[in-house]
Amino acid sequence: MRSLVAAFCFVLFAAPVAAETVNVKVGVLRETHARETLSILDIPAADDTLAGALMGAADNNTTGKFTNQTFEAIDAKLEDGDDVMAALDALLDKGARFIIADLSAERLLAASERAKPKGAVLFNVSATDDRLRENDCRANVIHVAPTRSMLTDGLAQYLIWKQWRRWLLIKGSHPEDELLAQAFRNSAKKFGAKVVEERVYEDTGGGRRSDSGSVQTQRQIPVLTQNAPAYDVLVAADENEVFGGYLPYRTWDPRPVAGSGGLMPTSWDASHEQWGALQLQNRFTQTFRRLMNARDNAAWLAMRMIGEAATRTGSNDPEKLRLYLLGNDFSIAAFKGVRLTLRPWNQQLRQPILLSDGRMIVSVSPQEGFLHQTSELDTLGVDQPESKCKLK
Repeated sequence: MRSLVAAFCFVLFAAPVAAETVNVKVGVLRETHARETLSILDIPAADDTLAGALMGAADNNTTGKFTNQTFEAIDAKLEDGDDVMAALDALLDKGARFIIADLSAERLLAASERAKPKGAVLFNVSATDDRLRENDCRANVIHVAPTRSMLTDGLAQYLIWKQWRRWLLIKGSHPEDELLAQAFRNSAKKFGAKVVEERVYEDTGGGRRSDSGSVQTQRQIPVLTQNAPAYDVLVAADENEVFGGYLPYRTWDPRPVAGSGGLMPTSWDASHEQWGALQLQNRFTQTFRRLMNARDNAAWLAMRMIGEAATRTGSNDPEKLRLYLLGNDFSIAAFKGVRLTLRPWNQQLRQPILLSDGRMIVSVSPQEGFLHQTSELDTLGVDQPESKCKLK
């Protein structure tokens, strides 16, 4: 009898205890994007960015069933005039220590400072400003969105491959347009192109679709582009989507258009279907009844990065996951032909740049022949020797 009792006690106390479920809460802090687009096809959806995060969480939870982990996306959408700090505090109070941030550069920096005492890590999925990875880089911000220089370098490589070395650069009148124009100038110098002339398209306001019908536009654009020096391609710098979409087929001289219209560099496009991307596109469309855009994809990828790090480390500690993402063991598949990794010196995700005409993918950069001693992906954007980033 005593032996039976002893055996029962041994089984009772020696039996393994089920591992506690690790819950990973991810906030989705997102701005409302302007509905004033040149094409009605580009009007942002109500679940812009959030949809990608939700699908990423669902993908993570598929694996989480076997690793005793759960992933939750908590939405915080900012309307015009909303306080970003209040929204961030609400997410932190709910236990979110990972924030997928669809914010402007200034708001992202402010959110980074606010989140630092809580140990939270932000994933930038939309701000392309190079300064966020350079002089204004932050240790608690991981950049999933590419920089302006990565985008312009990706386009420049293709234009050089095509031997279109003479560029007519037309920029908008907003500060962001000048930043993009400067990125194009730098890319031209980097890869051996020449900007033969620069022109400015002044934004006079008004409704971008209702006030700029085809007849009026057909008269304006040829005048804007006439009497230019000999050039191979017109490059547009129009981040505020004021005129770039009007340029193709309307220039004075019959020339291709690239940049903010015509052939456009992007991290993701709804027409991308190579390397298994069609499967991802179909799942997204079936779930959300619309096409996946670049912000959706970046949010999905950010969530998948969090899931990969959590699975590999068995933790939900933000710093432990951040260090894993920066380590040599991390890489992630993203349906872009190669596995992606982070640049440890500025926490920017290495990635190919898709070149889209709005209907299909024309090419993917880096282009053949553009070599690098470490990774061909580092031919896109600021490389480590030139980086001014000092993570803090």
